[in-house]
Amino acid sequence: MIVSQVDLHIHSTASDGRLSPEEVVARSAGLGLTTIAITDHDTVDGIVPALEAAEAFPGLRVIPGVELSTDVTQGEVHILGYFIDYTSRGLRARLERMRNSRRERAQGMIAKLRDLGIHVEWRRVQEIAGSGSIGRPHLAQAMLEKGYVASFSEAFDSYIGRGSPAYVERKKMAPVDAVELILGAKGLPVLAHPLTINDPEAMVIELKTAGLVGIEAYYKNYNTDEVSGLASLAEGYNLVATGGSDYHGIDTDTEIMIGGVDIPLSAAEHLIALEESRALS
Repeated sequence: MIVSQVDLHIHSTASDGRLSPEEVVARSAGLGLTTIAITDHDTVDGIVPALEAAEAFPGLRVIPGVELSTDVTQGEVHILGYFIDYTSRGLRARLERMRNSRRERAQGMIAKLRDLGIHVEWRRVQEIAGSGSIGRPHLAQAMLEKGYVASFSEAFDSYIGRGSPAYVERKKMAPVDAVELILGAKGLPVLAHPLTINDPEAMVIELKTAGLVGIEAYYKNYNTDEVSGLASLAEGYNLVATGGSDYHGIDTDTEIMIGGVDIPLSAAEHLIALEESRALS
């Protein structure tokens, strides 16, 4: 197992991860990581607990972040925001609206699953999510518990993944709007897992104009050629090449663990240097 010193894409129980923010920090420190980012879906609620927990581990830096889902005709475009002002009222209000949309979407998928003979209780999905932002992994967990599927991947592939019979779209923002929201919260916007996009370079060109500063080039399951291509794309457009495991801790049989992606230390150093130079200016 690769244990990198850097992981800039980690989810916690504040959204759809298995570990609490405090557990993420302790796990990362125990593995010897030096820089991580908490990047929960559409919420910043895990940031303060993570920062407080990190005080016990002076060798570990926690970057406050968020991951925003956006709407395009085909594929999925997610935008990561680093060094955000997680106290921003404007940001928090927008994220609350997005979380409400997640709840409505989950209820819509439960109704579609019912029509398919799969009975998942809304109350149980809420229990699994706890205080976190409700996501499809919580639905998959409820389906798995009742024996409707044998794995998380089966739940997504056969029922709740994009294009599957119980899939429901939710209200999202455009990628440019997400970049602008992060910039408005004094953050650094980065394009997450670009290979989920049909034409990554075209998206980079569009978002670079809006203020994009980086591309997630080092990502779980990306092969050497894909990483090299994305790193070259970042260099060509003068963007930071970042990376992360996208760790959730839900599907423990197949999921890449924290620190499990070979990310050069320079990925974090360049991002931090960009933030420091911006602060000085």
